[in-house]
Amino acid sequence: MNKILLSLITVSSFLFSAGEVLAKDIIIEIYKKQFIPSEVTIEAGDRVIWKNIEKRQYHNVWFKGSGEEEPDYFFPDESYQREFNALGTFAYECGPHPKMKGKVIVVEQAH
Repeated sequence: MNKILLSLITVSSFLFSAGEVLAKDIIIEIYKKQFIPSEVTIEAGDRVIWKNIEKRQYHNVWFKGSGEEEPDYFFPDESYQREFNALGTFAYECGPHPKMKGKVIVVEQAH
């Protein structure tokens, strides 16, 4: 279990073509009906990737509070991604498992 915990957040970087602004990919794993980690703080322009590492369970990432329609499910070994450009706190849940909740906090890019 410790190996899983040590590898929960993987960050890979890439350069935007519009200059030297470094953006990151933040990985959130879905395991045992949990978003791991359940809360992340990122910079504007970063992308969050939710990876379903369950053996059998399907999930989705629904920003229900923003009025969006419930998105499609994704299954084991599949992922969902979203880039965040607006600042703020974005709460989400898993539509089929509403006790699964998470939060993305977007802050200004450090210069």
